[in-house]
Amino acid sequence: MCPLDYNGKLSFEDGVPLEDPSLYRRLIEKLNFPTHTRPNIAFSVQHLSQFLQNPREPHMKVAIHVLRYLKGESSLGILLNKSPTFDLLGYCNADWASCPHSRRSISGFVVFLGNTLITWKSKKQVTISMSSAEAEYRSMRRLVAELSKLGRLLHELTLTSVTSIPVKCDNLAAIYIAKNSVFHEMTKHIKVDCHFVQYKLMEVLIKLTHVPTKDQLTDMLTKPLTGVTHHSILSKLGVTSPTNLGGC
Repeated sequence: MCPLDYNGKLSFEDGVPLEDPSLYRRLIEKLNFPTHTRPNIAFSVQHLSQFLQNPREPHMKVAIHVLRYLKGESSLGILLNKSPTFDLLGYCNADWASCPHSRRSISGFVVFLGNTLITWKSKKQVTISMSSAEAEYRSMRRLVAELSKLGRLLHELTLTSVTSIPVKCDNLAAIYIAKNSVFHEMTKHIKVDCHFVQYKLMEVLIKLTHVPTKDQLTDMLTKPLTGVTHHSILSKLGVTSPTNLGGC
């Protein structure tokens, strides 16, 4: 079971408007709370939140489906691993122009401390990206900003010397833009994002590496997935049930 139907499509116009929109708004408001501990519904709640102004019956049905998913997977939680290191690791991704209404992209990232997932984000980008590389780059900037904040926190706690944090991205064009100090005509409109990521790259805070799309762990935060893919990524993120731990 998945929080969202892989083939389901929601729109702003389809379906009958709800007689009492406040019911839908209160439900989405309450669903926002478990996203702080359940990354598996972060994309679903973000997706449903865009219909708050004029919710319709299909939107409510999907929101109730998310509730059923939570009830069926109520034992899932993030496994806190006993790791000897405090190394950070980040993955970032974007689903380019995935919103059929605004054509804005969805950004997603996850961050691990040692082997434990500690933070994640699924959010619609505020501007329209002209290419998949631009969408990926905006997602990368969000991740680097989060890593910069976490790096300062770890430094203040004197836990580790934070340098060369691996940042994994499956878009080679975005990685090339970050490593290239020359701004071409096609990248001038994202110059601020480029400067920030490049600055952190020159500071050796991050280290950009390419990850194959099949190993991208942030797909759950940017798009609906099939059941097999959904649960495969959950296990790689360390989101599991106590009954699956066996003799650990």
